[in-house]
Amino acid sequence: MGLGYIVPIATLVKWFPDKRGMITGIAVAGFGVGALVTAPVAQRLITSVGVSGTFVILGIAYFLIIMLAATAMNNPPQGYAPAGFQPTSVRGSAARDFMFPEALRTWQWYGLWLTLFLNTMAGIAIISQASPMAQEISHVNAAVAAGLVGIISLANGSGRFLWAWFSDAVGRKAVFVTMFLLQAAAFLLLSHVSGFGSLAVLAFAILLCYGGGFGTMPSLATDYFGTRDIGSIYGLMLTAWGAGAVAGPTSIAQVRQATGEYQGALKIMALMTLFSTIVPLLLHPPVLRPRQSEVPSTVQSRNRFAFRMKGESR
Repeated sequence: MGLGYIVPIATLVKWFPDKRGMITGIAVAGFGVGALVTAPVAQRLITSVGVSGTFVILGIAYFLIIMLAATAMNNPPQGYAPAGFQPTSVRGSAARDFMFPEALRTWQWYGLWLTLFLNTMAGIAIISQASPMAQEISHVNAAVAAGLVGIISLANGSGRFLWAWFSDAVGRKAVFVTMFLLQAAAFLLLSHVSGFGSLAVLAFAILLCYGGGFGTMPSLATDYFGTRDIGSIYGLMLTAWGAGAVAGPTSIAQVRQATGEYQGALKIMALMTLFSTIVPLLLHPPVLRPRQSEVPSTVQSRNRFAFRMKGESR
């Protein structure tokens, strides 16, 4: 699943350098929509052919679909660019493509990792506790609380496209700052509501931003490190998703158990997301000296001459 997630993104950003947010938003939204499509299909298959038969049918279907889609998974020609596009026109872009080891030597890579971790931690904290939280805070039954899970799933999917598309116009940093501030306000309000409708609206807002992080981060990473090694650069960055998926649910569950209510945990999450805005505000494209092969030959010759003369003077 991880291979299938990262390869289309790494390919698409090369074909759409002028619309990175929009195209990665569509791709990442497709990742979320896939689960909504497969779940009812799998349920019907299990009823009709059993679990083993369902795995066989889905396995064959996945194989055929993926193999056909893979035939279109090609990088653009060398030097490709849309008509009228200039790399410098992308707000906050790096001066050149970074290789994977070079990216890991910059503090910006770790800043992006932390940004994705904090956004993931906040969203998954709600996903993991949506049903029991709805039952405890708004006193609805399990069936109604289960409806909240469906509502926030829609927010997750739509946020992946909407925020990423919006980032093409206003910038990736502005989107992350806005999402963290919106989540902070929603968490704080969530700690004071008691009605199911209000709870659903606020949870929708939080998950809209959670999805937006996954839609926007591939474009931001590409802006900072270029397209050459973005598959491995962003692929490793996705470990923040796994770390956040452990930290978020664990934190909110422990505070809930210690205090006996969700309100305290939600206030802590509000503070955390508020302070999280500092991280994207500090980010800027990394600066790296040109490789030796990229230095003009006249400069290289001048440097070699100066070095030789210095040695002879000794």
